[in-house]
Order: sequence, then structure tokens, then C-alpha cells
Amino acid sequence: MRQLSGMQATAPTAATVSNVAASRPTAATGGFATSGAFNAAFQQVQADVAAYIAKGDLSVPNNAQPSSQAMSLQAMALRNRAAGALEDEEHGVDSATQQQFLASIKPWAEETAGKLGVAPELVAAHAALESGWGKQPLKNGTASANNLFGIKAGSGWQGDIATASTTEYEHGAMLRKTERFRSYPDTASAFRDYASLLSSNPRYAAALNTGSDAHAFAGALARAGYATDPQYADKLGKVAAQLQRSGGLAGVTATED
Repeated sequence: MRQLSGMQATAPTAATVSNVAASRPTAATGGFATSGAFNAAFQQVQADVAAYIAKGDLSVPNNAQPSSQAMSLQAMALRNRAAGALEDEEHGVDSATQQQFLASIKPWAEETAGKLGVAPELVAAHAALESGWGKQPLKNGTASANNLFGIKAGSGWQGDIATASTTEYEHGAMLRKTERFRSYPDTASAFRDYASLLSSNPRYAAALNTGSDAHAFAGALARAGYATDPQYADKLGKVAAQLQRSGGLAGVTATED
């Protein structure tokens, strides 16, 4: 879905994801649906969430600590949403998975951002959107192609190649195609090639030096033909803006490669 150096590079998300939506965990009720224990726990959940929203923490009346039952999956989800945590509706990826992904790419996102003149969160958001937060990678055989940005392999590409089925939009119609994508030996190589692509191709000049303006960055890439998806700019802009609101990469501790 990307037009890169005269060719399109398509999101690996489309290349690898089935049409079955990822399921989300919900608070289990089991045999307690009609019991007093469940009713009490549910009431405590409501109290905990209300207290969090009102006070900004999980304190409850009389300084009592919330019970493990009360801090159910439902309460955790509501708490995270109130705190501005990310929740990717398209890929069904929870906040913990997103944080792990951000930690794994932090040094490369920061390095790339410096080369492009943009905030690290914009680079991280682009990698997240293209790879489904690292959960939907392109494959080179059984191994990951480390292609976090969906860059296609044109005739001038001298490196390894990963072939995958992908979705393209032509004249408003969605089509399935098999395309060749660039394959990298590691994450660092993927980020450096991405930086080189955007900084060396004049068509992406408007995306450079956009600082922390998520929508300017996303819009410039879309207008330059990075993706054929007509909603691409909106999707990328939303992920980047949400990432910025949640605190970005500042509070993320990088993991060793």
C-alpha cells in the first residue's frame, strides 16, 4: 500500500492478518452471575473505577485497598482507558503488548526520528501501524523479515526478499495481491533503510522536519503515495496522536536487542 521510489510498499498487517477479528478478554462470570459474591465484586469494580476517575488513583473510601476480585479485567480496562492508555481497535492489541513493542524499538525510533526531523513517537506509530505492534510481521520463510514499515522490494533492491499476500486499493476497490518486500537481518537495519528512503526521495520531503505534528507527518506520507489505503493518513495520525497523549517513548525503558 506504499508508493516507494516508483513502487508500492504495502502494510504487512494486510499481508499476514486473517479476516477474523482478534478477540478481547472480558471479565469472566462463570457460575457467579447470580451469586452475591459476583454482585459484591461488580459493585466494588464500579466503586474503584469511579474513585480512579474522580481522584486519579485507585484509592477507595476509608483508604481501603481494592480487592483482587474488584480489580478484574473489566476494571483494568476502564482504568487504563481513563489514564489514556492505548487500545488498538484494528489489531486487538492490549496496552501491555504495545509497551513491549515500544520498548523493543525505542533506540531505533529515536535514532530515525533525529535523521528525519520528527518526534520519535511518529516513527514508532508508523512501525506500530505497519506491523500490528510487532504481532503481524512479514515472514522470510519461517523467520521475521524485520520489515516494520511495509517497504516493497523494487528492481533496485539488492537485499533479501520476503514474498507475501497483501491488500491494495485501486480506484477505490480493494484487491488481494502477492508482492515482494524487503527483508532485513535485524530491526536496526529496517529503521535505517526507512530513514534513508524518506530522506533521499524528494516525494517525501513534506513529511520531513514536521516535529511532533502527527497529522502533518501522516498527511504528507499519504499525499506522497506511501499507501494506497484512502484512510491511511487518518489511521497513522490517530495512532501517533494517541501515543503522544499516553506519554510517548519518554517513560518506556528500552529492551536489549
